Amino acid sequence: MNVVDSSGWLAYFADEPTAEFFAEAIEDADLLVVPAVCIYEVFKVVLRERGEDDAFSAVAAMQQGTVINLDADLALEAASVGLEEGLAFADSVIYTVAKKQSATLWTQDAHFSGKSGVQYRAKEIGP
Repeated sequence: MNVVDSSGWLAYFADEPTAEFFAEAIEDADLLVVPAVCIYEVFKVVLRERGEDDAFSAVAAMQQGTVINLDADLALEAASVGLEEGLAFADSVIYTVAKKQSATLWTQDAHFSGKSGVQYRAKEIGP
């Protein structure tokens, strides 16, 4: 199972230098788990930068995986994990979903580097 955090989705959709790193996890929808908070974050950024049509297209692609909604139980568990791991709200939810699903978390966010179950690739600055 794979979880791609919002930075990975955005890199993939923008065809950034790290897009290929995330492609295998994103394109295998049968093994893809998508925290609903990632849908929020990606939709917001794509809406702001590229408009409504592209934002809805991005969300449609994300929903090819299994979407995990935030409920009270997940919120409580994510709050505990966030305190233990020093993570902000969205990252706490994303990391908790990955752990609960026994999934690998794919990211380019440096604060995940070195954490258990994480595949990290530093964000590359394009030419």
